[in-house]
Amino acid sequence: MAVRVTSIKSKRQRAPKPQRVDLDRIAQGVRLILEGIGEDPDREGLRETPRRVAEMYEELTQGMRQDPSEHIVPLSGNKHDEMVIVKDISIASLCEHHLAPFVGKCHIAYIPRNGNILGVSKLARLAETFARRLQLQERLTSEIATTLYEQLKPLGVMVVVEAEHTCMTLRGVKKSGAQTVTSAVLGGFRKDSRTRAEAMALITGH
Repeated sequence: MAVRVTSIKSKRQRAPKPQRVDLDRIAQGVRLILEGIGEDPDREGLRETPRRVAEMYEELTQGMRQDPSEHIVPLSGNKHDEMVIVKDISIASLCEHHLAPFVGKCHIAYIPRNGNILGVSKLARLAETFARRLQLQERLTSEIATTLYEQLKPLGVMVVVEAEHTCMTLRGVKKSGAQTVTSAVLGGFRKDSRTRAEAMALITGH
């Protein structure tokens, strides 16, 4: 298991500006790739491949055209002030170094302030928005934690991401099954080691 654990301090995020996806340009690039590897992009099995790949990249990068803060909508009338954890949120993202997928799980923990909590689906949508971009796992982890911490203003936030990178498992060292683990710890989780340990135990089941 390849483990890279980081505690990342808060950095203010800017809402992304809407961007149009140029499907034709992506398709032209895919056609060049096919030609570059010695394939015939006009043969029957590949004729529609450039368009299909372009549409796939539009979907895999849709988070670039979304504002993650839209998912931070506190539920009204709640007084919950104990730790909230949502585990095993499936994520799939693209490594910006090789445009190769990395796939895994995201775990989010936070301690509400003044009873402000989110619907659990909002946490999953927050993770999805940041995952659907060209990413580094470390930055993905930090962005989820920072946005939740700055927008919801809880007492503390902890985000842990575990993922397998195909740029490592399918190429290069080719170490199948290797997992990379990153964490971002803010507020009360950073200050109180016991609270941090409790959250990690609940996340890992140990």
